[in-house]
Amino acid sequence: MVIRIVKVKLSGENMFVDQVKVDVKAGNGGNGMVAFRREKYVPNGGPAGGDGGRGGNVVFKVDSGMNTLMDFRYHRKFKAKNGGGGANKSMTGRSADDLVIPVPEGTTVTNAETGQVIGDLTKPGQELIVAKAGRGGRGNIHFASPTNPAPEIAENGEPGEEVPLQLELKVLADVGLVGFPSAGKSTLLSVITSAKPKIAGYHFTTLVPNLGMVRLDDGRDFAVADLPGLVEGASNGVGLGFQFLRHVERTRVILHLVDMSGVEGRDPYEDFVAINKELTQYDPKILKRPQIVVATKMDLPDSQENLVDFKQKLAESSSDHDQIPEVLPISSVTHTGLTELIRKTADLLDQSNAADLDQPVSATKEYDYKADQSSDFNISYDKESESWVISGDKIEKLFKMTDTAHDQSMLRFARQMHGMGIDDALRKAGAKDGDTVSILDFSFTYVE
Repeated sequence: MVIRIVKVKLSGENMFVDQVKVDVKAGNGGNGMVAFRREKYVPNGGPAGGDGGRGGNVVFKVDSGMNTLMDFRYHRKFKAKNGGGGANKSMTGRSADDLVIPVPEGTTVTNAETGQVIGDLTKPGQELIVAKAGRGGRGNIHFASPTNPAPEIAENGEPGEEVPLQLELKVLADVGLVGFPSAGKSTLLSVITSAKPKIAGYHFTTLVPNLGMVRLDDGRDFAVADLPGLVEGASNGVGLGFQFLRHVERTRVILHLVDMSGVEGRDPYEDFVAINKELTQYDPKILKRPQIVVATKMDLPDSQENLVDFKQKLAESSSDHDQIPEVLPISSVTHTGLTELIRKTADLLDQSNAADLDQPVSATKEYDYKADQSSDFNISYDKESESWVISGDKIEKLFKMTDTAHDQSMLRFARQMHGMGIDDALRKAGAKDGDTVSILDFSFTYVE
């Protein structure tokens, strides 16, 4: 007996990354300026502070040359540049360039906190704004009035949006090969395409999805994805298949490979039922797509008998004969049945439509203003610092855009708080004269 020890190097295969979390921060708008013109021969000088420039958006753009999210494994924080500050003589600050980040085709972008799908990037060159930049703050030229002809009021730039994102790559392939480990998926892919997947006589040889192109003599072609072997319980996280079930979602036709040889002591029909069960539990709509059952390894001794038994069980389990999937016997070693399999797969693709696949509804991000004032601010009492704390997205944004260096700007912020009802809310919460009130890193004394 000869024992061969095979050493498998996985470092290269681990370069495939299809899920990653990143943090993106759009640029803040530039600050507006407080300035006045006092030139000798310029009549009616007055306020002359310019506006700040717009910050940079964070934009994802599809790069057809990428096929993995590996670049995001080592670079997970992205920040666009801020806009330039306003200048004297009413000059607007410089707007920042957008930060454009390349992503591979098939990337789905999701808000990691809310779970909302922001966009689905499936076309070459497609762009998606994932974090919106802040506008520039207004200079004091905008605040001049008959009652205040020389205002010392200017806005700071609007904060850019900061979002935690979940990126998920789903391989873009027309046809997906599914089946138990060692069902012959990698061998079939290597025979019908020019792809060179790893092939060996042990389970889980394929650790990452492999892609290949099939070209027919009539000019038709389609992409095939060899997906890592599923096992029973994959939809609940068992085995490697769970990591790659998402890649089945984009395929229009499924080739379900079933090992008919029975050399591993498994029943082919039970394998078929188990894999379909896992696909259904992951997404009930997947099995509504066209599926061809591919009986593999038909060159081995017991395969013909097992195929007859398989077809009989398949017919007995179906109440509707029209819904029984077609079974095509093949041998990737002798190339038997491959021509018919490729032709029928191409025919099914012609009959199916990519638009039928469920895709996220929104391909662009919408920014909705919520007029409900109940969510504009919250008031709490911090016993440790013995102060009232004001929080909330809207009030914090207004404060960040307030130029605290000028008294008139602070008076304007006080009017904004009063208009939002914060004074009344503090009073109802129990605040008294002399109490300390904090918002972010700024504190002031409450006065009734």
